[in-house]
Amino acid sequence: MDEDVSTGARQQDQNEVEITAELEPAKLEEEWKELAERAKKVHAVIRFAARTDLGRVRENNEDKFDFFEPDDPETLASKGSFYGVADGMGGHAAGQIASELALKTVIKSYYADKSIDVVGCLRRAVFEANLLIYETAQAIADRWGMGTTLSAVVIRADEAYFAQVGDSRGYLVRGGRVKQVTEDHSWVAEQIKRGAITEEEAEYSAFRNVITRALGSQASVEPDIFIEKLEKGDVILLCSDGLTGTVTADEIGRIVSRSGSSSAAMELVDLANERGGHDNITVVILSVVDICHETEEPQQKEHTHRGFFGLFR
Repeated sequence: MDEDVSTGARQQDQNEVEITAELEPAKLEEEWKELAERAKKVHAVIRFAARTDLGRVRENNEDKFDFFEPDDPETLASKGSFYGVADGMGGHAAGQIASELALKTVIKSYYADKSIDVVGCLRRAVFEANLLIYETAQAIADRWGMGTTLSAVVIRADEAYFAQVGDSRGYLVRGGRVKQVTEDHSWVAEQIKRGAITEEEAEYSAFRNVITRALGSQASVEPDIFIEKLEKGDVILLCSDGLTGTVTADEIGRIVSRSGSSSAAMELVDLANERGGHDNITVVILSVVDICHETEEPQQKEHTHRGFFGLFR
């Protein structure tokens, strides 16, 4: 059973925020407000598509994707739009609960936070989601040990802010070249970084599925934050390890570069299933259709309608 979402172009009215640690809090807030005003001068037009699939082995789909695109122009300008993928774990459907809880809590917390500091808001939102999952797992017997990964991105103006916990991933495809933006929180990734094992050895390691950081495993967690400047034609891809366990980064880059967002999402999931579908598979694709400035007219937004399985054109 899969879920497929495809929307038309979305206009983002925002701009970047530069954080200067030396400034006093009041002065820093003033700087943020000034930058938020300038945010209205930059528009990134985004086309969004997503698909999640059970795979061919698992009985339950513990993956989840979610997104939030504010209708209010002021909120859109100051906070941007949110997209995320979570891969849950735990018995008795606990993984499904954890992944859904993570995304809903992060979205709610991020947009409830009045600060326009994207990085700070993301960190606080992830902390809140982690604590909620942890406390739920401690309080309910059949949810003990539940947790989830999180790969999320906030797009504001021409910048993408990635938040990462676990081994789901965020990629940036530009000009046919693919870059893994996020870093895996896994045992093998840490060993590769230390030079203890090679990437080829990691592929066959008995510990290749061991993650070292997750939401809900401890009372506190620190997300990694990565920031990328966006250009027209860029594609951001978020995915669970059900994709990256069987499909290489180069293959992801080629498929995304030659196909439209919706077609690429379907093709990637189908390819992972053809190679065994050993895990749940989730893909979110964000195509940067255009970067417009104050004097330019952004491309007309396509209308979307909410259907039973999500959004469709």
